[in-house]
Amino acid sequence: MQWHTINTVFLDMDGTLLDLHFDNYFWQEYVPLAYAKKFNIDLEQAKAKLYPEFEQMMGHINWYCIDYWSQSLDLDILLLKQEVEHLIVLQPYVINFLKFLQQLQKRVVLVTNAHQKTLHLKMEKTALAGYFDAMVCSHAFKMPKEHPEFWSMLQTIEPFDKNKTVFFDDSLPVLLSAKNYGIRYLYAMSQPDTKLPKREINEFPSIRYFYELMP
Repeated sequence: MQWHTINTVFLDMDGTLLDLHFDNYFWQEYVPLAYAKKFNIDLEQAKAKLYPEFEQMMGHINWYCIDYWSQSLDLDILLLKQEVEHLIVLQPYVINFLKFLQQLQKRVVLVTNAHQKTLHLKMEKTALAGYFDAMVCSHAFKMPKEHPEFWSMLQTIEPFDKNKTVFFDDSLPVLLSAKNYGIRYLYAMSQPDTKLPKREINEFPSIRYFYELMP
């Protein structure tokens, strides 16, 4: 990374700065368990019902909206997240990297699909908020980062030079959307969930840990 060519650093949250294990466990195991208990069905029945609903919403803004899921599933999703918030942890070397960016005087912006309530919970848990010059939730635009118009909307509140911006994300569809918009420097996170194996990524340059881009 030629850091002198970069003015702005966009950072995803879940799977990039934070271990995606929390989210994977929450949606794949904890929500089905809570649903099974509430509606008095077994866990496998709950998963069989919920997984197709989750898959149908992936890539849409409602997938990331805890208010939508609270209403749709008749569960308090925020409360359930608070019950397992001990699983919200940073990826290795994140603080080192954020301090490094501060030393370089880059503009550092969190750009997340997470709902505002989820963002607040995770910032409280990790104390990361002070490292960012701004934090942007895609819910403010009513469209996720996967949507091609997201990036032009982002320009209206967070002007950036596409040729002098680097963006880190674990989602390949999101990175493709950013690429199509013209953001020059893109990096995929190869192990967003530390409990799962490292991924082989061919579409974009990838890193496992942020120290790989620090001197």
